[in-house]
Amino acid sequence: MVRIKRGFSAKNRRKKILKITKGYRGASKTLRRDANQKVLKALFNSYEHRKYYKRNMRQLWISRINAIVRLKNWNYHSFIWYCRTQNYNLNRKVLSQLALYDKQSFFTII
Repeated sequence: MVRIKRGFSAKNRRKKILKITKGYRGASKTLRRDANQKVLKALFNSYEHRKYYKRNMRQLWISRINAIVRLKNWNYHSFIWYCRTQNYNLNRKVLSQLALYDKQSFFTII
C-alpha cells in the first residue's frame, strides 16, 4: 500500500487553528500545540459563558420583578402564582422590561 502523508489536509487544519489564534498573546499564537490548546479552551469557555449569561440574565429579571412587586407589598412567588392563575402569557423578560420602563402598565397587571 502507498503511504498517505496527509500533507495538504494537515497543513490546512493547522492553518485554520493558527488563523483563529490571531490576536492571542505569546507563544499561543504561533506554536501549533499551544495554539490548539488555547483554541479548545476558548471554545469551551465561550460555550460555558453563553449558558452563564442566560442564567445571569434570568436572575436579573427575577430580582427586578421582585423589587418592583415589593413596592405593592407582594413577593415574587405570589406574584408569579397570580400571573399563572390569571393566564398572563408574559415571560420574566417582558415583565422585567415593563417594570423597568413602564411602571404604570406593570402596576395595572397587579
